Amino acid sequence: MALKSALVVALTIAGLIFLATFVVALVQTKERVKPTAYEVFVGAFTNFFDTLGIGSFAPTTTFYRARKTIDDRLIPGTLNVGHTIPTFAEAYIFIDKVAVDPRTLVAMIASATLGAIVGAPVVAKMSRSRVQLGMGVALVVVCAILVRRQFAFHEDGAKLGFEGGIFWFAVAMNFVFGALMTIGVGLYAPCLVMVTLLGMNPKSGFPIMMGSCAFLQALGSIPFIRSKSYAPGASVGLSLGGIPAVLVAAFIVKELDLYWVKWLVAVVVVYTAIMLLRAARQKAPA
Repeated sequence: MALKSALVVALTIAGLIFLATFVVALVQTKERVKPTAYEVFVGAFTNFFDTLGIGSFAPTTTFYRARKTIDDRLIPGTLNVGHTIPTFAEAYIFIDKVAVDPRTLVAMIASATLGAIVGAPVVAKMSRSRVQLGMGVALVVVCAILVRRQFAFHEDGAKLGFEGGIFWFAVAMNFVFGALMTIGVGLYAPCLVMVTLLGMNPKSGFPIMMGSCAFLQALGSIPFIRSKSYAPGASVGLSLGGIPAVLVAAFIVKELDLYWVKWLVAVVVVYTAIMLLRAARQKAPA
């Protein structure tokens, strides 16, 4: 319990650092800060299903691309910045509610955070075409993971944590997942599939993936904010819509049969990936 308590304290500190950076940037920005109704809706819809384990990055990308809400180059930063506060709410709730080995929890969160810190400065400086190409390829990978999860996702694992070589393998993989978060690839699906296939109880994967995302988004978002590689209004919309949606999903709905929802997400993600790859191939205007 001492490790969990220390984790919650560290989580709070990281959240305060992010919030202070975000608020100062919003006060100083000359760009639009007031979100549209559509941007708030996207925040509510995606974070509701995010709390139930679907993930928010791929659906948010699809919503933004459908209405050309923001420039593609700003999508990775907006996803990381805008979803941070709702993800903190998820992390607090699930770290408290769900049983998981504290050593595994802390180590995997730390590795994912380190991966994001390494990756964020690189992605923040990438051109629009490279972001489109990277996100297009990454979304194809996410879709493959979602489909794999549909056919081979069984909730019969008994482990609450890992030991030995499997422990270090899981920690290393979460570093990779954390780095990929900065380009707009959600950590939830790959992390949950990995821990399940390694024999962990899937429910114990929830505090790991939510805690990982809370920490890495809080610290990994700062380079995006400082380089202005995000859309302030859309980010505020994700946060405002997301917080109540997380509370409703966690405390009122709790669980849903998401089998067909996951298939729908997979189809939509493939479509979005194709559109991004096509956009990346087109010559940018002078």
